[in-house]
Amino acid sequence: MFDGNQKGAYHMQLAAHTAVTLTNHLSQLRDAANLLPYPSLAQRRQWLDALARLLQQHQHELAAAISADFGHRSVVETRLAEVFPTLAGIRHARRQLAAWLRPQRRPVALWFQPARARLLPQPLGVVGIIVPWNYPLFLALGPLLAALAAGNRALLKMSELTPRTGALLATLLSRYLGDDVVRVVGGDASVARAFASLPFDHLLFTGSTRVGREVMQAAAANLVPVTLELGGKSPVLIAPGADLQHAARRIVAGKLLNAGQTCVAPDYVLVPRAQQVALVAALRAAVTRAYPTLAGNADYSAIISAPHYQRLQTLAIQAQAGGAVLTTINPADETPDELAAARKLPLTLIEQAPPDCAVMQEEIFGPLLPVIGYDSLEQAVALLRQQPRPLAMYLFDHDKARVERLLRDTIAGGVTVNDTLLHVAQDALPFGGVGASGMGHYHGHEGFLTFSKLKPVLYQSRLSGTWLTAPPYGNTINLLLRWMIGK
Repeated sequence: MFDGNQKGAYHMQLAAHTAVTLTNHLSQLRDAANLLPYPSLAQRRQWLDALARLLQQHQHELAAAISADFGHRSVVETRLAEVFPTLAGIRHARRQLAAWLRPQRRPVALWFQPARARLLPQPLGVVGIIVPWNYPLFLALGPLLAALAAGNRALLKMSELTPRTGALLATLLSRYLGDDVVRVVGGDASVARAFASLPFDHLLFTGSTRVGREVMQAAAANLVPVTLELGGKSPVLIAPGADLQHAARRIVAGKLLNAGQTCVAPDYVLVPRAQQVALVAALRAAVTRAYPTLAGNADYSAIISAPHYQRLQTLAIQAQAGGAVLTTINPADETPDELAAARKLPLTLIEQAPPDCAVMQEEIFGPLLPVIGYDSLEQAVALLRQQPRPLAMYLFDHDKARVERLLRDTIAGGVTVNDTLLHVAQDALPFGGVGASGMGHYHGHEGFLTFSKLKPVLYQSRLSGTWLTAPPYGNTINLLLRWMIGK
């Protein structure tokens, strides 16, 4: 763990990451990549093994650092939602890597036979990864493991809101992988802007849609390809007749993980109007069972900072001023002062919110949950289609035909049916947004492909007949063209 002096020293170190020093980091990583432009399968597995050892041997230190950065972050949540999926991703990549590296055979048209064609996966070089504060371990090492599996080096930019985690991760990655493989920097928005302007071979950003636009614009100056993992308002659609008790338990689990500070957290719920009162009661019961207390509850995480805490309170106040009805679920009736001292917010259900209020327009990123009644499924689908395409969507329905119809009629980055969040944890499924919620994918094979160049190669045969198409042109080429494309 880091004491106050170490934290201050780290901030001084971060301040020194000017455009010049960032360029030096990139240059040195690129030199290392050029010395070994195509790491072997054994080398890549060695990198992945080192990353796994880092996590297994220092998971408790990392969880403590994250908790200190948050003011309080549930250690179980960190191990469950960050350590476990990262280790699972490493193991999946290690098992599949030999198959991913195998060149893909492609057919050759009749006119060019007996030539052969293949796709060769090739490392891009040096990848930039901009890491958000909400899951600083998983959203740093998840992209990193994909980049390493693809044979790249990487430069990570950690959030200024998680300085202890950033400092510890910088030390550990240097120790386990070496500065010629990965480096870590921190710093504020000015450092992030300089970082996004570097001529990486690929840049992956996880964060808000607003900042994503700025990152893409900065990368465009160097024609750097980008993967944007953004957010948006991920809806829950409860179909008529769905099991409300089950839906409420899973919505609460997904919404209150990390106190709602999750890019794929349920952002609002659509429920048949006749079932709205029953859903609110079921949500209250689910919260009371999961979190009987809040302020001193080790299982319930804090809001990351005072400004974020105030922002969430303001969203609720503005919605109420606009006519919304608020239901605050505070099982132990803890006082506002007790909750504020711990920077904990209870789940607040928001009904009848005006469509133009901020809580209905912005990604919430906290324990506020608008509940919207609908009169017909067609009306609910129409409402979903009016919104920007979300990073995730959750359907609660056991009518298989209706589920398939809803999946076809709506667009989202990913979907979990009859639960929340879990599609993100599937290593065989890609993760990524669509439209305003992002572009590109990673996780599993898609992560390997994102950080690789599939190089097409044609192997010409000594028996090739292409000499027949060379000038000077005569009757032979005209006869061939007539045969291939007609008169």
